[in-house]
Formats: sequence, structure tokens, C-alpha cells
Amino acid sequence: MEITCDHIREKLTQKLGAVHVDVEDTSSNRCAASFKVLVVSSEFEGKPLLQRHRLVNMCLAEELKEIHAFEQKTLTPEQWEKQKSQ
Repeated sequence: MEITCDHIREKLTQKLGAVHVDVEDTSSNRCAASFKVLVVSSEFEGKPLLQRHRLVNMCLAEELKEIHAFEQKTLTPEQWEKQKSQ
């Protein structure tokens, strides 16, 4: 399986019903070993940070076996709108 930014974006969008997903390959040579993601989903409503991150990790369980570093930020649509307006 080839892990790309598009692959991660599509999977998070489908599995979490995400309304916005940013994925950045942060590997020094863009070798898909390190990623940074921003996921905006109503699935995160009322859930603490740890539970949100677990949802993302479960969604990408297979991919995370091959990824060296993974940074994530998880927001509800309301939090995302608030952040954009700042």
C-alpha cells in the first residue's frame, strides 16, 4: 500500500465524515514517513482530545504501522469556524 497525502485525506473524509482535512508530508525528503494532519469532523462533538485522536488512529491503523511520525489536530466544525475567524 502506498501512503500518500491524498490516500490519508480520502480515508479520513470517508471514515470520519470529515468536512475538512489538511494533510502534509513532513518527511525531510517527502518519503511518506512523517505526516501532519488537521481533521474537522462532527464525529468529534463532545469527545475529549484523547478520544478524538483514538478515532483518527483507528481509522488509519494500517497506515500507522508504516508511518514513522504522525501529528494530528482534531476539531469540531464549530471549533474550526472559530479558529478561521481569529
